[in-house]
Amino acid sequence: MPTIWRIVAIVLILPGCAVQPTPVTSEEVRDQVAVDRQLLAAASEPVDGPISIYEAMARAVAFNLDLNLERYKTDLVEKQLSLSRHDQLPGIVVDHTTGGRSNYSGGSSQSLLTGQQSLESSTSADRYSKSNDLGLSWNILDFGVSYYRAKQAADRVLLANEQQKSVVNRILKDVQNAYWRAVSYERLIERLESLMAKVAQKLDESRQIEAQGLDTPLATLLYQRELLDSSRHLYELYEDLTLAKIELASLMNVSAQQDFKLLDQPKPTQVKPLPFDPELMETIALENRTELKEVTYQKRINANEVKAAFVGILPGLNLDYAHNYNSNSFLFNTDWTDYSARISWNLLDVFRYPATKALAEAQADTLDAQRLALSAAVLTQVHIGVARYKHTSAEYLIASAYNNTQDKIRLQIQFAVKAKSASEQTLIKEEMNALLAEVRYDVAYAKLEGAFADLFSAIGISPTLEELDSSSLTALAASLEKYYEDRHNRSNEVLLNKP
Repeated sequence: MPTIWRIVAIVLILPGCAVQPTPVTSEEVRDQVAVDRQLLAAASEPVDGPISIYEAMARAVAFNLDLNLERYKTDLVEKQLSLSRHDQLPGIVVDHTTGGRSNYSGGSSQSLLTGQQSLESSTSADRYSKSNDLGLSWNILDFGVSYYRAKQAADRVLLANEQQKSVVNRILKDVQNAYWRAVSYERLIERLESLMAKVAQKLDESRQIEAQGLDTPLATLLYQRELLDSSRHLYELYEDLTLAKIELASLMNVSAQQDFKLLDQPKPTQVKPLPFDPELMETIALENRTELKEVTYQKRINANEVKAAFVGILPGLNLDYAHNYNSNSFLFNTDWTDYSARISWNLLDVFRYPATKALAEAQADTLDAQRLALSAAVLTQVHIGVARYKHTSAEYLIASAYNNTQDKIRLQIQFAVKAKSASEQTLIKEEMNALLAEVRYDVAYAKLEGAFADLFSAIGISPTLEELDSSSLTALAASLEKYYEDRHNRSNEVLLNKP
């Protein structure tokens, strides 16, 4: 090898030997965090007024990052399907080669009988030449395998669509669950915090009375126990309602630090009926739940895997056709066409097929068992959803009646305090009971709306992205409102008026 080529080889090899793992630097991490924060802020629209339940759902559909990830996954499998279609086409190859050498190749002949040179050294190739080829090659076996791979890719697109529907269903259900709890937080937070402060103040005063011996120890301790018990309930409700607004902000991809208001509405005096007869709900759930459709598409993918494996063991037929040109002046014909057909067969694939088929059959049996288990789980969820909705309906009506009664008691105690026939201590206790009753009434309504949303989620009825007008946030909210109004109109006329 000439010295110059040795130097070139060393120069090319040494950098490869010097490559070492390079960890991410702190500056790179900070830069990425800054970019991510900008993207998070940009992936939403500013809040310019009170948010309705339908706008909250629209924001979740438009800006929720989990749903956005599902969109990217769906787009990815669609592009994979488009790519798999090209795998079925024959290969068309264009080749251009320009080459040369430092001297003529030359050559001579030697007799096989005498061992004597039979032809003086000569050449049949120019020192510099170029060639152009345009050829078509098609393997029939590869076409068959690619066909079934494309069908699998098509089923994966449908599978991804079902998974996206499942995410939409879950997000909309979560928004409805969080929204009404967050509304309760906004309506009651100031009164809740004020009452918590008042309870803490009365607790300190009671402890001072206990320390000074101004009342009997038992009466003081019983009063403190009532205050502590009420304080515990207040803090539990405060935590649940506070977390609801944070959860709702996350679902809408609104910064938790951003202050936004929610639209309240009067609570209904009656509850919505069950949307369908429970037996019909079972059928609807088995026909609509995305989890069951996902298993069906997975079975089709598995079946096509067996077909692709069978085609793969067949003898391969490769067809080639090409037009060639070479600038070598010693050639009699500088351009020509060649064609060929070649059959090849890898015999070892025949022994691999039974194992592949057995694996596919085992996967099919597993998928059948999975579908059966999912069907049972779906039916259970439907019945649990029905029972929960009936229970929350009764709980809501009781909470409504209890809240009305407690409010009347509070008014009576207020009159009694003004008339000097009741103590302020009794009034504080009844004010606290009244607020607790109102909070529980709100929580019962939030649970009622959540149970109704869970019921439709259990039977697999939810809007798809294709059904919604996503041209703007306002249009999306309007189309969601129309969808849910139409869905409610399918309910029966009988109302669940009794607990």
